[in-house]
Amino acid sequence: MWCAIYCVPIPHDASPADRTLLRDGVFRRLRDAIVDGTFEPGEQLKDGELATWLGVSRTPVREALLRLAHGGLVVAQPGRSTIVSTLDRRAVWNARDVVAAMHELAVREAVPQVTEADLEAMRDANRRFASAIDARDVEAALRADDDFHGVLVAVAGNGALDTVLDQFMPVLRRAEYLRFTSLDGRASVARHDELIRLAAALDVEGAAAVAFDTWHSLPTVDPTGDGGDHGNGDGPPEPASTRE
Repeated sequence: MWCAIYCVPIPHDASPADRTLLRDGVFRRLRDAIVDGTFEPGEQLKDGELATWLGVSRTPVREALLRLAHGGLVVAQPGRSTIVSTLDRRAVWNARDVVAAMHELAVREAVPQVTEADLEAMRDANRRFASAIDARDVEAALRADDDFHGVLVAVAGNGALDTVLDQFMPVLRRAEYLRFTSLDGRASVARHDELIRLAAALDVEGAAAVAFDTWHSLPTVDPTGDGGDHGNGDGPPEPASTRE
């Protein structure tokens, strides 16, 4: 008895999940290269050269550049070149306010349902963060910080919140880079510990205030140019109920 054997061709197109991972990976590589100064402000970015550098096709590179433009890290002009944007202090100032408010919201929604596994994930991320700060490994510190704050954002499960953070976080990456290369990086470890303690105690108001202060104290300069020392993180966090 003969049985026909059919060879099923391997699909050339990646699955939707694979394409998403590739797209996000390219975005992170380009974002980080801008933040750490590999690509300097004013430098022209060509999608073909970037695709060769990353070993990918032009499509995920173009998608990443669009996201970076939406986030303010590059300036893309139709029919013209894409360039790395200069540091716009007003844009950083505005993004910092929005991101602080979004993380405060995430904590308010997440803390009432946080589990011990979530808290342990935060502790683990903060241990890695502290080690990276001590080793002056800014890239590792940024990854651990993303993991730390990402726990409560994931628990909140608010898609609209995720969308807003995805838009405004890239421009804040530069401010985070400044913090984690300074002495204030060690202060972030203490802020994280306090957030974990308050979340474990189901103290929604206290945890929300710490989350807001953590992001609102990122180093930046008042766009009014009044010379004030704004956003340095000194003093207790402003109570959430008194903020405008």
